[in-house]
Amino acid sequence: MMLLCRRAAALAAPVAACFSIHAVAQTVHSHSLPPAVVITGNPLGSGLFELVAPTHLMEGSDLQLRGAATLGETLRDTPGVSSTYFGPGSSRPVIRGLDGDRVRILQGSIGTLDASSLSFDHAVPIDPIAISRVEVVRGAAALLYGGNAVGGVVNVLTNRIPESRIEGVGGALEVRGGGPENERTGAASVEIGNGRFALHADGFRRSTSDLRIPGFARSAAQRAQDLIDNPAMNQPNGRVPNSAARANGGSIGMSATGSDGHLGFSLTNHETTYGSPIEAAVKINMHSNRLDLAGEARNLDGFFRSVKFKGGFTDYKHREIDAGVVGTTFTNRGFEARIEAGHRSIGPLNGVIGMQLGNARFSALGDEAFVPPTRTRSQSVFVFEELPLGKFRLNFGARVEATRVASNGDPAVQDFSDPAAPVARFAASAERSFRGVSGALGALYSPSAHWSLTANLTHTERAPTFYELFANGPHAATGTYEVGSAGFGLEKSNSLDAGARWRSGPHSAGLSAFVTRFDNYLVLTGTGNRRSGDGAFEDPLTAGTSTTGSTDLLNEARYRSVAARFSGLEAQAHIHLMERPGALFVEFKGDLVRATNLGNGEALPRIPPRRISALVGYAFDRTSLRLELSHAAAQNRVPAAERRTAGYTLLNFYASTRLNLGGRQVQGWLRATNLTDREARLSTSFLRDVVPLGGRAVQAGLRLEF
Repeated sequence: MMLLCRRAAALAAPVAACFSIHAVAQTVHSHSLPPAVVITGNPLGSGLFELVAPTHLMEGSDLQLRGAATLGETLRDTPGVSSTYFGPGSSRPVIRGLDGDRVRILQGSIGTLDASSLSFDHAVPIDPIAISRVEVVRGAAALLYGGNAVGGVVNVLTNRIPESRIEGVGGALEVRGGGPENERTGAASVEIGNGRFALHADGFRRSTSDLRIPGFARSAAQRAQDLIDNPAMNQPNGRVPNSAARANGGSIGMSATGSDGHLGFSLTNHETTYGSPIEAAVKINMHSNRLDLAGEARNLDGFFRSVKFKGGFTDYKHREIDAGVVGTTFTNRGFEARIEAGHRSIGPLNGVIGMQLGNARFSALGDEAFVPPTRTRSQSVFVFEELPLGKFRLNFGARVEATRVASNGDPAVQDFSDPAAPVARFAASAERSFRGVSGALGALYSPSAHWSLTANLTHTERAPTFYELFANGPHAATGTYEVGSAGFGLEKSNSLDAGARWRSGPHSAGLSAFVTRFDNYLVLTGTGNRRSGDGAFEDPLTAGTSTTGSTDLLNEARYRSVAARFSGLEAQAHIHLMERPGALFVEFKGDLVRATNLGNGEALPRIPPRRISALVGYAFDRTSLRLELSHAAAQNRVPAAERRTAGYTLLNFYASTRLNLGGRQVQGWLRATNLTDREARLSTSFLRDVVPLGGRAVQAGLRLEF
């Protein structure tokens, strides 16, 4: 750290000289990363073709054309990635059938410190319109990012803390509108620098209407059940009630930059309000304030040739407002920081040694506080090494992670001696400590310039989350009474991933296969019991009523530890059929996941079906046209308590063009989705029988760069 501070001071002085920016605006020369370099899967930096872990990169026009209001929906068509889709306001990525705390969502390689893994209706406080690049690592990435990256990592990158020199003034303005939710969005960004000091500012505002759908909101099977349970229930048609949203946010950052590193910070605000489609009168207001620090010193003398530091401090609040009254408030305040030191070559061996710290205080207060206030602290050290051996490249390393999860008990119950006081929902206090050890060994073999073969073996140990340990209460978003177990130990798994990649000029293809075996997979399953909101069980003598007289009963769901296996395939290809007068190309991609509870042979819940898609495109001059057909098979392999989902086929069209107007770059694009207006429901969504995907719609956007 002392070396980093001294280098930063040299970069920043004198400050006055840093503001000698030319009066005439110039093009901003700012790229935080070279386009071919991926940082998430390899801390040494690597091209996509040279990575051992299967990694997907989304940026540029692809990010614009597929960008949605949520991160999950933006990435949903990526091979191996689906989404939790709790309507258009909340959607989190699902990777290889794993979701929640097993998929690590990062912003600039630092955790988001939100509550999105706690519940499907909790949104991620990142708006895709502010993103410059998304890197998705499929498969276990626990070695670098912790045990809760056993499913994979989604790393959102921006240039809010400029990492390389900026000279002059530049920026962008963007507007977009349309789509099944009638989105209206505007965004702007500006960067100023003189090569030594850089400023960045951005902001956006988004609003949407209720989602337009092709037919009924509730599935045919659900409507049939509704006729039995509540014949008078309203059945929305054409729109999903209470699915509208609005969001706004912005960031300001600055850094000192130079040829040997950078040091800077950014302040980011994100606020969104959206409806809960499962609760007609409930609105969710989410607010996140975040301070990020980042620095890097390169070309150092001594054993360590580089030091990189990143840290994030977050103040997050999520309020659930029922008919204008705040019912439950979730807060999460804390920090996460990591430091990586790259050592000098030891013969052919290169690598990094790192340390990561985290501390978060979570609380849920109100009617639906199904978890107690908790504090989670973690400390870890890791090492990653790379050894080139001719046509082979070996990656290996290990991580030791200590986690402490403490519950503060039930804040609503103070006097346990009073017989009239309500029964405490949570234990007065509890604390668990875990020490996990994860390791990985990977190999890449390049028999020629066109081929690379990969294999990766990973052992991961994940500490249970506070809600898996201490949950005990009604969870309205899932319609269940959730119960955890403070006795859970580390969740342990072993993964094997193998793949083949080919490229030749503009052509490329890839295939990967994986299998992950969990010794004690923690899964939320129904018990068959029903309980009232105060925890009382259904009275066996008066069915439909609890022992306390309540008629508002919920299905009980408990976290259980089971042996489980996940396996699957992912494939994609990009082939050029013609180069002149324009480029005619086709793309294919597909994936499948099979997940089994080895204890009873049943499928695990919310697993994506087999998917395949084909795209034909034509690019000429600065214009690109694409027609895409994607198919998802029916998901009939489900646990006994879960309803099957039908297959669907969607037809989409994309067009984009880029113009140079007076030295300014202008890009326009159009996206027409679900052209045949088909009903489509995601098996990975808890609301699959309540909220389908949007119907036929057209969205257009315009971006001006200066």
